[in-house]
Amino acid sequence: MTATDTLRSARHGLRRLGTELFTARADPLPWGSLRSFGWVVHLLTLAFAWYALNENVPELVDVYRLGVTAGTTLAILQSVAVVLALRWPVPAWWLATATTAVTALAGEAYVEVSAAYPWTAYGMVLQAIGLFLLALRLRPVASITAYLVTSGVGATCAVLLATRPHRTTFDLAVIVLAVATVLGIAFRTSRVARAELTRQQILTATERARRELADERARIARELHDVVAHHMSVISIQAQVAVHLVPDPPQQLRDNLAGIRANAVDALTELRRVLGVLRSERPDDDRHRPQPTLDRIPELVDNVRGTGAAITLEIRGEPRVLSPGVELSAYRIAQEALSNALRHAPGTRITLLLDYRPDTVAVEVDNTAPAEPAAPNPGGLGLAGMRERAAMLGGEVTTLTRPDGGYRVTAVLPATGGAA
Repeated sequence: MTATDTLRSARHGLRRLGTELFTARADPLPWGSLRSFGWVVHLLTLAFAWYALNENVPELVDVYRLGVTAGTTLAILQSVAVVLALRWPVPAWWLATATTAVTALAGEAYVEVSAAYPWTAYGMVLQAIGLFLLALRLRPVASITAYLVTSGVGATCAVLLATRPHRTTFDLAVIVLAVATVLGIAFRTSRVARAELTRQQILTATERARRELADERARIARELHDVVAHHMSVISIQAQVAVHLVPDPPQQLRDNLAGIRANAVDALTELRRVLGVLRSERPDDDRHRPQPTLDRIPELVDNVRGTGAAITLEIRGEPRVLSPGVELSAYRIAQEALSNALRHAPGTRITLLLDYRPDTVAVEVDNTAPAEPAAPNPGGLGLAGMRERAAMLGGEVTTLTRPDGGYRVTAVLPATGGAA
């Protein structure tokens, strides 16, 4: 960093510091989760300010010999400053510091030698409370600067401008004010750290949800690619073979079949170009394995039972082969619903129903209330993925919380897999 950069940085820091210490803007206390406790703090502050006023008035009037009017006015200003600090910390701090200086300078020639000077006992406590409330809101560098200014004013009154010896409270005040400032900085630092941690947790959860949704959509796209690519390949092969099944086919038939095959190949190429990039390139992925179908549901149930879960499989209707997209989506929905039940309801009893209806197939995963509390688990996008799968085929997914605390997920898909 060059000298010019250093100078520019110093000017920026001083400008920012000046902005913080010379402002009249309101800055309410950052209650956070303790907002309902605020009225108690305000009430206690008002009570102490009133008590300190009653103690300060006779001391400033009789001991500092400022007179009734001046002594009462300065005592009121000291108490008002700490009340103002609840909402306007910077103006309140300036008011308290100025009041201390005026009180000390006005009474220095008349105050009893044995009296506390330049702060009265209660004046010191009020000043410390004001610095504490200030440090709760400002950056540490600004709070420390305010402390140094306050101490400097006290040192000027007690040492530089004093015309005779006093029982100075400066040494004690330096310690008390420092402790108040450090406590305020510590509380503020802790609050800022908690707020930053909460913000990071929200960002992490948001990013995780976005990534899970993107992964689920990518998986749907890969599976869609596999299903459609299979059918397009079959169409291409059938168009190529069909011309050989007809003795001496006319040229028009040859041309039509050639066109069908060419269009199928072009569509297949375009589909692979658009969706193929989403396929995983990891060597251990399952892109070359056959996609699961509903005849593998018993195997899925056995895997779940192997985890120790109590699960029952029920099949209604006459099992039949459905379109590949429906078979795959129904299997994935059942798989995701079972995973959610195991994750969010440990010790539950699960029932998986596969219902073959005339025009639709229904997959229902029903679980009882959990037998034990579930471990903390950030919410994912399993339900969103299920609904996207069903909507892609023209079906729907519904959920229901049972009266006993259980949960039910039902997916109804058209048997032909046509979009609604």
